[in-house]
Amino acid sequence: MNDAPIGVFDSGLGGMSVLREMVRRLPHENFIYVADSGHCPYGGKSQQQIIARTVAITDFLLGRGAKLVVVACNTATVAAVEYLRANYSNAFVGMEPAVKPAVALTRSGVVGVLATVATLSGEKLHKLIDRHAGSVRIITQPCPGLPERVEAGELESAETRVLVERYTAPLLAGGADVVVLGSTHYPFLRPLIQQVVGPEVKLLDTGEAVARRVENVLKGDGNGEDLRADRLGPGEVEWFTSGAPQHLKTIGSRLWGLPIVASALPA
Repeated sequence: MNDAPIGVFDSGLGGMSVLREMVRRLPHENFIYVADSGHCPYGGKSQQQIIARTVAITDFLLGRGAKLVVVACNTATVAAVEYLRANYSNAFVGMEPAVKPAVALTRSGVVGVLATVATLSGEKLHKLIDRHAGSVRIITQPCPGLPERVEAGELESAETRVLVERYTAPLLAGGADVVVLGSTHYPFLRPLIQQVVGPEVKLLDTGEAVARRVENVLKGDGNGEDLRADRLGPGEVEWFTSGAPQHLKTIGSRLWGLPIVASALPA
């Protein structure tokens, strides 16, 4: 079981930003990454549609022997992670927008959150804000179209910049000095977002925090079985997509920084 892979999935390529942090922290682990690009974006789908996709992908990952499943998608976490935990005995790690560290970091008393419509309308985020915001004002901003720009590999295009300027403007006008990147796609736009908001605004995502959580789960959280890989050499990543494998190979390789060999997700 220790040499079994960690399953990771997202609505598309965005979860690669989380996978990158996990590979850095857990270099000896094997991973299987599923980009559900054939059904991206999740933001406009119903909860039942998202649950159906997460169940199909989870069954695939478990069928490949995954010892842990990481839902590397904020929208899928909001819509489906509790369902997955209630219906499978395996461990799941989901995403949580970095509201708590953002509240601790702000000096202006205003924090901005960029996310999908589905994430912003979910009860999970509202509970997170209620629990941690205190006297800090939280400004939320839906960002339709941004995941599609990342999926297309348009990280610096004029069209992408227009969207970033449009979505960050209310946050800056409201005085936010910390902005939470509440979608796994957005870290790939970090350089552009930083250009637009300026160097005095701090950007936070949760990839590193998720990697730490995965490590703790593999350790057994102090009272369970240690599932960390035994190998001394580096692990490998297998890549699957419900979209076109050539798309994952081309755009995914650019985002990953290394060549990717992609396979089609079985129907």
